[in-house]
Amino acid sequence: MSVSKVVLAYSGGLDTSAIVPWLKENYDCEVVAFVADVGQGAEELEGVEAKALASGASECHIVDLKEELANEYIWPMLQAESVYEDDYLLGTSVARPVIAKAQVMVARKVGADALAHGCTGKGNDQVRFESCFAALAPDLKVIAPWREWTMRSREELLNYLSERNIPCSASLTKIYSRDANLWHISTEGGELEDTWTPAGVNCWAWTVDPKEAPNEAEVLDIDFEAGVPVALNGEVLSGANLIERLNGVAAAHGVGRVDIVENRLVGMKSRGCYETPAGTVLLAAHQALSHLVLDKVCSQHLKFLGLQFAQLLYDGRWFTPLREAIVAGVQSLNKELTGQVRVELYKGRATVLGSQSPHSLFSEAFATFGADEVYNQKDAAGFIRLYSLPARIKALKNEGK
Repeated sequence: MSVSKVVLAYSGGLDTSAIVPWLKENYDCEVVAFVADVGQGAEELEGVEAKALASGASECHIVDLKEELANEYIWPMLQAESVYEDDYLLGTSVARPVIAKAQVMVARKVGADALAHGCTGKGNDQVRFESCFAALAPDLKVIAPWREWTMRSREELLNYLSERNIPCSASLTKIYSRDANLWHISTEGGELEDTWTPAGVNCWAWTVDPKEAPNEAEVLDIDFEAGVPVALNGEVLSGANLIERLNGVAAAHGVGRVDIVENRLVGMKSRGCYETPAGTVLLAAHQALSHLVLDKVCSQHLKFLGLQFAQLLYDGRWFTPLREAIVAGVQSLNKELTGQVRVELYKGRATVLGSQSPHSLFSEAFATFGADEVYNQKDAAGFIRLYSLPARIKALKNEGK
């Protein structure tokens, strides 16, 4: 299939800087750079348009996706209390569908007939992006240079750019591979490729070492409406602003670090250091509120949906009927999750101190250890007899009675 114009998901890093000229040389096409602002920080975005044009792109579209990422992707994930393999708060995973969707929109806007990305053939992201492309733009060709070209090292990529006099700030001294957005930052490579070697101090980019965090705890009040955080310490904030504000506060106390080995979608295991300061606090707060408001079976069902949602999100199946069905169930269970949660930050931990809600199912009148007028303890005898009836019948059968 011939290609005349391709929209490349561009970051300004070494890989995508090399992809621009490679696409032009190997596909004889126009390359339009697309940059997603998902909260990775002003430093990463500084000069990115100039870099793209210097690499040979005809245009560069920078799209601010921070609020859309927070409101339409992160909040549904938080409402589901989704965590992958017990520890990973899905920071990279949750940003991929919003980026892919915006990339397709740019492609439609400029009349492109192809999409390209810089994901390697070993990772999860190639599946995530291309699954989104298949759902949103099945007519567009997808080009994945890492699966086509013969270059395999940073040195080869740097030489490739040098031969073409294309400026690039990357060097051979880079140790880690990092990915940042509004929700988290991930670090892979270096000493992390040996699972017996502890993560070094340079593996952590956002958070203070918990041992060096302040000796004084900090207490926060977080307000929720229908399971969505809306205010921090009484100040109403937009989704993106609330996450950014809370990231700074929690990171200063060393909150949000995990060092894990996970199962990639493509079959191999990988190790990464993930920092999700705001997410760690918000998850603890949301769990406290759901425990207060939901009854036992609803709480169990939310846990079930959360596990399904985590797997779906990790596997790149956002634009599917299953995701729509899961989110519908999750949002139904979150309808009454309105209230306030108080959280203490101290030395790497986020500890819930209290929770309150107009929909709370906690009743002091029923739960008290003191005298009460609403609960007849004699009623428990009949309940226990019926509850244990299957065990009683089995025991009698085993005795031959």
